[in-house]
Amino acid sequence: MKELWLGSKCAEVPIIQGGMGVGVSRSSLAGAVAAQGAVGIISTAQIGYDEAGFEQNQQECNRKALVKHIQRAKEIAGGKGLIGVNVMVALKHYREHVQIAAEAGADVIICGAGLPADLPKIIEELHMPADQQPAIAPIVSSAKAAGLILKMWDRHYGKTADFFVVEGPKAGGHLGFSVDQLEQYAHQQDYDGEILAILEAKKTFEEKYSRKIPVIVAGGIFTAEDIAHIIQLGADGVQIASRFVATEECDASLAYKQAYIDAKESNVRIVKSPVGMPGRALNNTFIQELDVAPKRVTKCYNCLEKCNPAQVPYCITEALIRAVKGDVEHGLIFCGANVGCINQITTVPTLIEELKQGFMLA
Repeated sequence: MKELWLGSKCAEVPIIQGGMGVGVSRSSLAGAVAAQGAVGIISTAQIGYDEAGFEQNQQECNRKALVKHIQRAKEIAGGKGLIGVNVMVALKHYREHVQIAAEAGADVIICGAGLPADLPKIIEELHMPADQQPAIAPIVSSAKAAGLILKMWDRHYGKTADFFVVEGPKAGGHLGFSVDQLEQYAHQQDYDGEILAILEAKKTFEEKYSRKIPVIVAGGIFTAEDIAHIIQLGADGVQIASRFVATEECDASLAYKQAYIDAKESNVRIVKSPVGMPGRALNNTFIQELDVAPKRVTKCYNCLEKCNPAQVPYCITEALIRAVKGDVEHGLIFCGANVGCINQITTVPTLIEELKQGFMLA
C-alpha cells in the first residue's frame, strides 16, 4: 500500500473520508479517521448549527465552530494522518470558509458543488509560508470539468491542483450529473471510461509542473474489491463517505445512523436540491411530502449564494439540521447508492482495516 502525497502533505493510508454536512462529519469522525493514518474531512456547511446564537448569527457561529472542530480533530488524530475540510462553492461564505480553514491549520481543502475557479487565489492572498499552505483540490465528475479547472488555474494563477477528487454517479449528496447521465451510468463500471479520461487529462499538467497530481475516486465504493478495481484503473486512492456514517465516531445522532442501517436499496431517491443540483437521499416522509407540494421557507439561514427563499422547494439548512439531530422522517438524509448494504454500526479503526485490504488485493 503506497502512501498518499497530497501536495507536501502525506497520509499513510490512501483513503479520504468524504465530507458530509450538515454536522455529519465534524471533528469526532475526521479526527478518528486521521488517527488511523488516513484523511479525515470536516464539512463546513453550517458547521456551527448547534452553537449558542446560531439562529441569530449563522456566520459568526460557523466561523467559531470551524476553527474549533479543526483544532479538536487534530487533537484526536494525535499527529497522525491528515485533517481537511470540504467547502461547497455554492455557499454564500465559500471564500471565508476556505480562508478560515487554511489559517486554522487544515492540511487539505476540497471544494465541490461548483468549480472552484478562484481557489488558488484565495490561498495566495493569505500570504502563508509554502510549507503551511493546505493542499487544494476540486471535485469533478468529468474529464471536461477536470481539463477546464486545470487550464483555468494554470492560465490565471500559474498553479495546478494538488490532487483531484473524482466523484462518480453513485455518490451521496449533491451530484455533478444530470438525471439522464445518472441513468446512463446505471452500473458502477459504466463510469470507468470517464475515470480513465480524467487520468489522461492531467498528464500534460503533470509534465508542465514536474509533479504528480493524484486522483482520488469517490462514489459507490463499498468493498475492498471496489477499492482494488479503482486502484487497478490507475487511481491513487479512494474517497468513501456513507460507510463512515455507521460508525461509533460519526458526529451524527444515533437515529441518523440507524436510518442508514435500516435503509434498503429501494429507499434511495434522486431529489432536487436548492443548490441547483440533483442529490441522492433516503426516501422518507419529508421527500414524499415534497412530491405533493414544496415547503414554504419562513426563515433564511444565509447558506447558499444563489438561493431565493421564495422560489426554492424547501430550506436545505433546516432539513439537514433536523435530520442530523435525529428527526429522520422530517429531515433530509443524503446517502450513497450502496447505503442498503450497511447493516451494523462499526468503529473507524475496524472499517479502515477492512478497507485497507483493497489496496493489498490491487
